[in-house]
Amino acid sequence: MTATVPGPEVVLASSSRYRRELLERFGIPFMVDSPEIDETPLPDEPVDALVRRLAVAKARVVATRWPRAVVIGSDQAASFEGRILGKPGTAQAAVAQLMAFSGQRVDFLTGVAVLHGPSDRVTTHIDRTHAHFRQLRTDEVERYVQRDQPLDCAGGIRFEGTGALLLTAVETRDPSAAIGLPLIELGAMLRAAGVNPLH
Repeated sequence: MTATVPGPEVVLASSSRYRRELLERFGIPFMVDSPEIDETPLPDEPVDALVRRLAVAKARVVATRWPRAVVIGSDQAASFEGRILGKPGTAQAAVAQLMAFSGQRVDFLTGVAVLHGPSDRVTTHIDRTHAHFRQLRTDEVERYVQRDQPLDCAGGIRFEGTGALLLTAVETRDPSAAIGLPLIELGAMLRAAGVNPLH
């Protein structure tokens, strides 16, 4: 995280270290403010609607504290066999989740919202990553979970860690989206909000 600047131009509405590290790649000053919202899916809510709604909600909550800033909100969820999967939370849940993915495709959706405080204008985007899992053995999945500790990752896999060892292929428009923040689209959204990392 970069140093505080007067009237910060950009605020990341997230407690995720992965998103903070991704945004640091842009080399712009920003603050981090955790939104603390209820992330429970609504009844029958599609996964794309969920990640979009939560990304906007996080940005709006933090924007109340930084009304002149450009606020970035993001959310990620995994979708498998019509079910929304969040963070496993425990090693046992992570192992069970990953074993269910053996030989299957899992979709990871990452929503991002950019709120321009002065105008209250919000833009959103959703990136989809299709992860194809190889046939997995319980012992290797247990070792993976012990090594990577992906308990705070949607679907129980860290794409930036050794999660690649569980996969046969990944289809994505933006590799950073699977980690938690789609930098390609975010760059365009920030430019539209008046923040150009290359200036």
